[in-house]
Amino acid sequence: MTEPIRALDEHDEPALLRDQFRQLLRYRALLVTGVVLGLVGSGWLALSGEDTYAATGEVSVRSATSDPFAAGASADKGINIGSERQIAGSDAVGTIAAGSLAKHGDTVEVGTLLSGLQVTNPPNTLVLKFAYTGRTPEQARARAQALAKAYLEIRRERTEDSIDNMIDGYRTQLKPLTEQRDRLAEQETGTGGGITGARAKLIVAISGLDQKISELRALDTTPGYLNKKPVAPTQPAGAGLPLLLGLGGVVGLALGLLMSWVRLVFDPAVRSTRELVRSLGAPLLGSLPRERGAARALLAIGHPGSRLAEEYRAIAFRLAYDPSFAERRRLLVTAPRGDNDMARAAAANLAAAFAEMGRDVLLVEADLRTPSLAEDLGAVHPGRGPRRPAGNEDRTWPSDSRANVDVPGSGAFTLVAGRPADNVPRALTSAPVSRLLAEGGRPGAVVIVLAPPVLSYADAVALVDRVEGVVIVCRPREVHRSDLERIREIIGAAGGSVLGAVLHPGHGRLERRTRAKAPETGERRGRPAAQNPAARGRYGDPDMAGRTGDPAETLGLRTVDGGPGHGDRNSAAGHR
Repeated sequence: MTEPIRALDEHDEPALLRDQFRQLLRYRALLVTGVVLGLVGSGWLALSGEDTYAATGEVSVRSATSDPFAAGASADKGINIGSERQIAGSDAVGTIAAGSLAKHGDTVEVGTLLSGLQVTNPPNTLVLKFAYTGRTPEQARARAQALAKAYLEIRRERTEDSIDNMIDGYRTQLKPLTEQRDRLAEQETGTGGGITGARAKLIVAISGLDQKISELRALDTTPGYLNKKPVAPTQPAGAGLPLLLGLGGVVGLALGLLMSWVRLVFDPAVRSTRELVRSLGAPLLGSLPRERGAARALLAIGHPGSRLAEEYRAIAFRLAYDPSFAERRRLLVTAPRGDNDMARAAAANLAAAFAEMGRDVLLVEADLRTPSLAEDLGAVHPGRGPRRPAGNEDRTWPSDSRANVDVPGSGAFTLVAGRPADNVPRALTSAPVSRLLAEGGRPGAVVIVLAPPVLSYADAVALVDRVEGVVIVCRPREVHRSDLERIREIIGAAGGSVLGAVLHPGHGRLERRTRAKAPETGERRGRPAAQNPAARGRYGDPDMAGRTGDPAETLGLRTVDGGPGHGDRNSAAGHR
């Protein structure tokens, strides 16, 4: 038993990611715009800015110590390197450095000087890196060195000031003790041992303070060392033009992807075949390729080596083995809205494909508002045939509309061409049309109905209850998801079902240009421009029946019910 055509799995995450990436790549203009903006911005930054130069000096920080070679704990462990970084970038250091630079002719304000300084500290070290960015190499070197020396100088001054303050404090404590010792020395003659003991204690205290003062004076107050003197750089600092262009391209690509994603989020059109299947509730039957040079040929079947013809054959085989279609063998072909040319081509080629399979095909053009299928399929117009007597017999559509269409090398099918009607809904719901559509019930018969766009007119809905199976021909980028959901609801409410969708690539640039320049009644519909529109009569007119007898004719229309003696039905088997 043949399984019905199923929709794609919606939980295939790799496939979903691939679809989303392909959808983003659809907006090539936005991607290119983002890349161009990134390249232009990076190029502007590289060319408009002035060249700057960076010089770096390194300073190792140390604490004051009495014996730098003594074993044991180092005094440098008490240094807070974070505080030292703040001091290195302070206004005090900037003031000293500005004064030093002014002596060499480089007059600069403290704020301006410090704006080009960057002080960093490598991890787990007592080293400060003074990096200065200037407009010239020599300026960067001189200012980096001046700032490093200013930091060492201010550190030395603060250390020496601290020592002097401590010495002054000890001396303040020492002065009263010395005076008291001198007084006791004067009273020591002729006195007892109490004065001698007090004087000895004062001498011990004075000796301790003198020792502390001596130790402070013996401290090594070296604040640090300039390990690496700044050197004038030979090349400008910062990224060069190639690197900036590369970064700009990457940033621009990211910007383009972001714009594409925003456009994708707010795009109402169908973004992928997976989304089309989900919105329409029916499988994708096929995607029609674009063929060069085949823009004016309605029938692709009959042309050897045509990829388009092979795709139509594949769609016909899928429908033939679909249980929903095989049960009734009636098919309605239509478009969502707008141009119906692709639906017209799909209906004609599906009819030719079923004729190749040996089916008795009846193609009904139910587009009574702008009928053109008969002229599109005919290389020449039917010639003059016998005139019907004027009487009260019913001449409304679909009477006098049957013709055989020969497909070179594939067979033939019967066409019921459309004609303009005063009341289209009444004509489509008439009893003759119902009997015509009922021919699909005959063994080996297939009825294909071409209807106007389902969202533009109600003609397709009027036929759904008698045709049941519907094929939607659309272009993904031109149809909205809401339109497909509405089509599914309308057809389901009318008693039919959507068998699937056929995607077409649309018109190429050359064809769109030709269609825009062509007149509405001639080339615009794909008919040969050499035909004279004034010479055309309404198809089905008794004066326009018969054949031309042109021996070069390979594809033509031949009326079947052109006289009273002809029946209402015609089998295409005799013309294959």
